[in-house]
Amino acid sequence: MTKVAIVEDRRDIREGLASLIKFTEGYECTASFRSMEEALEKIRFELPNIMLVDIGLPGMNGIEGIRLLKESYPQLLLLMLTVYDDDEMIFDALCAGACGYLLKKTPPALLIESLKEAMSGGAPMSPEVARRVIKLFREIRPPDRAEYKLTPHELRLLKLLVEGHNYKTAAVAQKVSVTTIAFHMRNIYEKLQVHSKSEAVAKALRNRLV
Repeated sequence: MTKVAIVEDRRDIREGLASLIKFTEGYECTASFRSMEEALEKIRFELPNIMLVDIGLPGMNGIEGIRLLKESYPQLLLLMLTVYDDDEMIFDALCAGACGYLLKKTPPALLIESLKEAMSGGAPMSPEVARRVIKLFREIRPPDRAEYKLTPHELRLLKLLVEGHNYKTAAVAQKVSVTTIAFHMRNIYEKLQVHSKSEAVAKALRNRLV
């Protein structure tokens, strides 16, 4: 059972989200909070697996809040659900520790799929947000593209990681074993001189490798 908590100041949206989660098999809404201050005070009583967080909250905003939550509960997944789609908000939220960024117009079925994706190690984003993220990374790329001598297979795998896949789903997409994926990832890490999947994805985007 996936435990979900909500931080949303608007009662109608908060109750709608809680109802959606409650009536979705495999999910449980453990708490809903009107403010980040309330969430920070009470979340310890029943820690969820993942939390849906609005940005425009009374008092402390969602971005400040997830930074504090991530410091106290590193394992907690924090998924933004907001109306804000400007570059600064997106960048600040992801840097603060958000695992994904959805707009409130996201259809209910897609919202549930996004929760599932986040729990599987992915980074769900609304399509327009994903395009902005890619644009932001490309704008801060080094002026010269480095040559890392990645093989076509390694580039395909790297592209899957950029799209939010984890080892298991990448293995299914490539029709190979997870062990094979892990082998290729070690080669990718060595060639890119990185030590984690997130570093590999960031470097791939900065250098326009995919």
